[in-house]
Amino acid sequence: QVQLVESGGGFVQPGGSLRLSCIASGSGFSGYNVAWYRQAPAKQRNVVASMTSGGTTFYANPVKGRFTISMNNARDTVFLEMKSVTPEDSAVYYCQASNVVYLTKREYWGQGTQVTVSS
Repeated sequence: QVQLVESGGGFVQPGGSLRLSCIASGSGFSGYNVAWYRQAPAKQRNVVASMTSGGTTFYANPVKGRFTISMNNARDTVFLEMKSVTPEDSAVYYCQASNVVYLTKREYWGQGTQVTVSS
């Protein structure tokens, strides 16, 4: 089991940058796929970026070329680097870790961190 804590959210002006962090307790992210999701008010929670345990990354179309998901060498912190943000990027951002144990997918979520893009 892993516990996730996000940080780094806040207010940023359009065109600015922000870096979100997600720290995993216990054994860290080893063996887990990780992802960042976001949810705006009255909207569905959608994946923004993900990274498999092998390092393969995926980005949703709205953030391609602007956001970067990465992990530190200790494999206990995942980052989401956000650049050229727009008001449409405003949302609560959630970190997720998942793995499959005995054919059962397990998901773990952080509490979320608010990102507000506004001038």
